[in-house]
Amino acid sequence: MSQHPSDPYGTPQATPPALSLPRRDLREAVRGPVTPPATALTSQPAQQSLELAQRYELLNRLGMPTVGNEDFDELARDMAERAGFLYGFVNLGLEKQTFVGLHQPPADSGYVIVGRTMSRDHGWCPEVMTRKKALPLHDVHASPRFSGNAVVDAVGIRSYFGAPLIHESGVVLGTVCVIDPERRPLSEARRIRDITIHGGAQAMDLIAHQPVRQAVPPPPTREP
Repeated sequence: MSQHPSDPYGTPQATPPALSLPRRDLREAVRGPVTPPATALTSQPAQQSLELAQRYELLNRLGMPTVGNEDFDELARDMAERAGFLYGFVNLGLEKQTFVGLHQPPADSGYVIVGRTMSRDHGWCPEVMTRKKALPLHDVHASPRFSGNAVVDAVGIRSYFGAPLIHESGVVLGTVCVIDPERRPLSEARRIRDITIHGGAQAMDLIAHQPVRQAVPPPPTREP
């Protein structure tokens, strides 16, 4: 599969070398509190702005970094390999969708190589966060509601399975998901869905057991 110039994952024009992320304590990735830009809060509907601010505040309180990390990369790889998919993600729903965990084909494989962020308007993960339950799409073209998506054209995705990351407080932090350019038999849907649900539980266990930092209040919103 060749690269597509309109890839919503932020694919560069030239195939980048594979990244090797060093294993480290997640605390080392934190460089001060993470706060959403003011434009991210004011440009969204009120409910979305509130949820985004709550998400950032909780991540600060948990001491959860918002950069790629090898522990989450390994989780993404484990989900993808168990499902037999090419791509796996641990995705935080921030100003942009942010892949703190990422597994994908090798840089010289001929498949699209994705970046660590993607617009919040693309893909099916925003739908998973809204519905707060797993979304199994064994064939995205089987449902008109989900077949019209920028990711389908840019990466050629035919199957998607995702599950939400929900903190015990009720705050939805993001998702885990696997995607692939091949559709899957309907008979496989339950097994793959369960892989993502289990992966989501593992991701939340990693997130919840990070050292607790002092809570940082979300930035004040401005009146439109």
